Amino acid sequence: VQLVESGGGLVQPGGSLRLSCAASRFTFSSYAMNWYRQAPGKERELVAGISSSGGSTNYAASVKGRFTISRDDAKNTVYLQMNSLKPEDTAVYYCNARNFFDVNYWGTGTRVTVSS
Repeated sequence: VQLVESGGGLVQPGGSLRLSCAASRFTFSSYAMNWYRQAPGKERELVAGISSSGGSTNYAASVKGRFTISRDDAKNTVYLQMNSLKPEDTAVYYCNARNFFDVNYWGTGTRVTVSS
């Protein structure tokens, strides 16, 4: 099983980034996909999730209206479009896959830094 995040980097406040998570070696379409983040000195938190069908999404209150999660099952990839970024969005962002039986897979993370 492999989840590989990409797209992180340094961006100015108000800017945008798109994170990608490429999945392999499991049945991607059977898994809900989530993005978590962990800021320095803080616990990991759920940022956004999308159901296995793609028909349902959910967001943390802090990112609602600014972030959009989507998935492309043909590419086994989940995305997180992040707009209007704020310094408090600075964190390591992790991709997570979870199925009906609560089997979880994690990526190794991609760092996002929002700073002028």
